[in-house]
Amino acid sequence: MTKLAQISLSILLVFLYHCTTTSGQPAQAPTLPAVAPKRTGPPDVTKILQNMGGFSILVRLLKSTGVGDQLKGQLNNSNTRFTVFAPNDNAFSNLKAGTLNSLNNEDKVRLIQFHILPTYYTLANFQTVSNPLRTQAGDNKPGDYPLNVTSTGSQANISTGLVNATVSGNLFSNFQLAIYQVDKVLLPLDLFVSKAPSPAPALAPAPTKAKPKPKPKPKQTTIASSPKSTPTPTTTTPTTTTTTTPTVVDSGAVSLAKHRILVLMGIAVFIAAFSL
Repeated sequence: MTKLAQISLSILLVFLYHCTTTSGQPAQAPTLPAVAPKRTGPPDVTKILQNMGGFSILVRLLKSTGVGDQLKGQLNNSNTRFTVFAPNDNAFSNLKAGTLNSLNNEDKVRLIQFHILPTYYTLANFQTVSNPLRTQAGDNKPGDYPLNVTSTGSQANISTGLVNATVSGNLFSNFQLAIYQVDKVLLPLDLFVSKAPSPAPALAPAPTKAKPKPKPKPKQTTIASSPKSTPTPTTTTPTTTTTTTPTVVDSGAVSLAKHRILVLMGIAVFIAAFSL
């Protein structure tokens, strides 16, 4: 190897070494702009159940009735609390055929609201609650969509008066919202048991017209009747009756008096004629 070749090789080795050392240094990472942490909104019951899977019928009812949006809007207030009982698709499939189709839109709203308590409850809280509990569908008074919940240890049982259900799991819980899975659809008595018809209101009595006073009856004079007639018993005011006895004139005496008058008149005529 000539001297020139050795010099060229040395320069090449130095150059390669320099390139290797420079490329081995880590590249400086670019500076990214600061990103503000994303603010989380209120819990959305519909999305929570949709992400869980197996609650498609309940999710559809929450959307069609508007109850899901109503809950989300109310949970914007941090002081609002809810407890939701969520029956899964299997629980709905165990209903009698046509149960949901027999309900109108208003009844469906009541049915979904019946699964919601306007208070946050843990499973331990159910051991000390005072039944019946108020639901979003009404009040805690009989006939106004109340629920009864009892708890023993980690198991809670729910009674509607028509259905007895069991809490089978805790699906979601934070300081505002608790969602529990139940094994049956909670059917309220107020929707699925026919009520006795309420009695018709009593009608006010029709105003009575004042009866005219009876005219006084004329006093009647009692006339003696034939012995054969049977008098009708009547109540009359006793009156004093004056009886006048008629004078009876003998027809023979009247004829004799007329005869005498005629005789006297004849005598007078005779005397007058004779004197002429």
